[in-house]
Amino acid sequence: MHAMRLEKVGTPLVWTELPDRFPGAGEVRVKVSACGVCRTDLHVVDGELPHPTVPIIPGHEVVGRIDLLGAGVSGLQVGQRVGIPWLGHTCGVCPYCVEHHENLCDHPRFTGYTQDGGFATAIISEARATFPLGERGDDVWLAPLLCAGLIGWRALSMTGTAARVGLYGFGAAAHLVAQVARHQGRTVYAFTRPGDVATQTFARSLGAHWAGASNVRAPELLDAAIIFAAEGALVPVALAAVRKGGVVVCAGIHMSQVPAFSYDLLWGERRLVSVANLTRQDGVDFLRLAAETPLVVRTTLYPLRAANEALADLRAGRFEGAAVLVVAAA
Repeated sequence: MHAMRLEKVGTPLVWTELPDRFPGAGEVRVKVSACGVCRTDLHVVDGELPHPTVPIIPGHEVVGRIDLLGAGVSGLQVGQRVGIPWLGHTCGVCPYCVEHHENLCDHPRFTGYTQDGGFATAIISEARATFPLGERGDDVWLAPLLCAGLIGWRALSMTGTAARVGLYGFGAAAHLVAQVARHQGRTVYAFTRPGDVATQTFARSLGAHWAGASNVRAPELLDAAIIFAAEGALVPVALAAVRKGGVVVCAGIHMSQVPAFSYDLLWGERRLVSVANLTRQDGVDFLRLAAETPLVVRTTLYPLRAANEALADLRAGRFEGAAVLVVAAA
């Protein structure tokens, strides 16, 4: 197998040839066809997440087909198209797992962070953490759904029935969430980097009622806001934008320091919550919804060997939507 591997945090990925790997009990081997490039991959490569397993193969928006089954695997079969997300293993015995909050597991493993991910020609995955994808849509279309879609869906779910939803940072996750929210009959407000007129136009093309800079107030108070950008300074901005009783959801796994803010921004029973990982039920629910919703998934494609270029372009905000590595084009 071949992979783009992180040998040392803060350095470029290295094209590496590795011995073929074989699944153990309860695992499957998947031949990777496409893998999305997520901002969390940037956080791993740039050293913004603590204690990564190094060397590590990043990537956790993995689409491919099973080519080997480990002992004891049931419900999956060779040749089946599957997806592999961020949450790669949960212990099943800690209080969170027992209470069906496995996204908060005390002893998890994460794809592309603490176990090898999908910037490779093949990946070993725990069968319980592997989602059947069916045959609707192509592999590139599906890849961003495995994190941008799933985390976005969980974040949107945490807003309850909020009718007016603001999205801060209109990238891979937000451009999918905006469409789901519109499908549910919600009104979407998109907030981008100041001066990013192209992304604001893109947001309106996907049904956003209003789009503007993150330092500008929306024309009316919001019922909820979701922060996808990693900028902690957006927390007080979003709190100021929601009505009393509203909620601000921080959807990223990493965020820069949140500045001090006046208590009156939180007062009025506004809530500030975070999203941590996802549950298997999130995957089942969102992938079912995606199969029923005509989602436009904007992608920029790169061959596997160009993973460093994709990460650099993501870091600089050079594309709209999501970046996807096409493994066949390695």
